[in-house]
Amino acid sequence: MSLPSKKKIKVLCVDDSALIRSVMSEIINSQSDMTVVGTAADPLVARDLIKVTNPDVLTLDVEMPRMDGLEFLEKLMRLRPMPVVMVSSLTERGSEIALRALELGAIDFVTKPRLGVRDGLLNYTELIAGKIRTAASARLLPARPAATAARTAHEAAPEALLRSPLLSTEKLLIIGASTGGTEAIREVLQPLPPDAPAVLIAQHMPAGFTRSFAQRLDGLCRIRVKEAEQGERVLPGHAYIAPGGFHLSLARSGANYVAHLDQEPPVNRHRPSIDVLFDSAAKHAGKNAIGIILTGMGKDGAEGLLRMRRAGAHTLAQDEASCVVFGMPREAVALGAVDEVSPLNEISRRVMAHLRTFGERANRV
Repeated sequence: MSLPSKKKIKVLCVDDSALIRSVMSEIINSQSDMTVVGTAADPLVARDLIKVTNPDVLTLDVEMPRMDGLEFLEKLMRLRPMPVVMVSSLTERGSEIALRALELGAIDFVTKPRLGVRDGLLNYTELIAGKIRTAASARLLPARPAATAARTAHEAAPEALLRSPLLSTEKLLIIGASTGGTEAIREVLQPLPPDAPAVLIAQHMPAGFTRSFAQRLDGLCRIRVKEAEQGERVLPGHAYIAPGGFHLSLARSGANYVAHLDQEPPVNRHRPSIDVLFDSAAKHAGKNAIGIILTGMGKDGAEGLLRMRRAGAHTLAQDEASCVVFGMPREAVALGAVDEVSPLNEISRRVMAHLRTFGERANRV
């Protein structure tokens, strides 16, 4: 008796370019576990096709005629929520719109395939297919507009730390995230007070998007948020995001922490890799670090978080209910790398509580 074949992921592709629709269809239909059930040149056609084809995942162009991708996404997530992967051009406007789409509820985004270069297209096949698989298995969470979240975070923000120089200059927050991470990172950073310890972040994101991501967070948070630069001193009240295409590591220059960037080979298929950042924190910060692993597919960061914990760091993982994808936190928990498992909206509070406990102990010494 033969086993029933696994159900294929049904994908609807929406893009105003006939060539892109053709390329996306070729990529998706070449995978054994997914199939294109329809294509649409604009959201109005897509609206009708959704009713007919009932897709599992929608790939959606950012900039289109008649109705742009953001407007359509906002209506879709309100009326008929479903997993959406945005397809964005590698432009400043494209990256800003893609980040806004994640805020509205899209699972992930991918840059448009490079046309005319066969090797480039082949390299994109695995990327696009992987994001569709992740979207199909992701948890749809209610969208929380950044402006509303910012007001809530500031209203509930913890008071400033204990004004202990030790807390500000020695303690570090080290964060790793992937799918769903842009919004999760925002929720962790927004409540932090201006005198919070420095934060180093590895978020799986392509080159060209991390600058817009950092600028967006900088406008929403009370700490300063920026892309990390090679050799710069890591300062309290600042968050440093690994640039797309670069590994970010923590290093020492005398008594100071500094950021180190390199383009060594990907680790766990990622650059930036969370394991690279966590390993450097274990080596150079030890018990002065707090490691946080957030939503994401795969296992990047799990072993690094374990090394952080063994080096004396306090470690937290986002819980399954609040994750878009529980893969990375699950792997970390399974390895015994996690001191606390926390809902996303509690992580900042728990971090601050840990810091205050550390500060009180330091003041008693």
